[in-house]
Amino acid sequence: MFVRTIEPAFYDTDALGHVNNTRLPAWFELARNDLFRLFTPDLDPRKWRLIMARMEVDYRAELQYGREIEIRTYVSRLGNSSFTVSQEARQGGVLTNLGHTVMVHFDHESKRAIPIEGELREALEAHLQEEPADA
Repeated sequence: MFVRTIEPAFYDTDALGHVNNTRLPAWFELARNDLFRLFTPDLDPRKWRLIMARMEVDYRAELQYGREIEIRTYVSRLGNSSFTVSQEARQGGVLTNLGHTVMVHFDHESKRAIPIEGELREALEAHLQEEPADA
């Protein structure tokens, strides 16, 4: 599991006074960089080997300005050429948001999915875990 801490900025809030729901997909993408580095260590987009097939976010509780947010990122499913990244946003130890993103290992030249094998598969397996009971 990878863990990042986000400190919300004032501009992340909305008229209701809490963190706007549009911020979570952006923060989840930022936190996926740790997994992206397993595929492209220098994050050079010319060497990119992934595409996103699906993204969903469950909003369970409000996030508040002025309090750090912990983003937990891990693999919850590992298939032949695709995998699901699960991400949790927690504030004050409480699960506030849960996201799932399906990523596909992809050859952009041939426009085809390619198998996840060898050391790459082992690296992803090291971050494979089930969702927590409070999810």
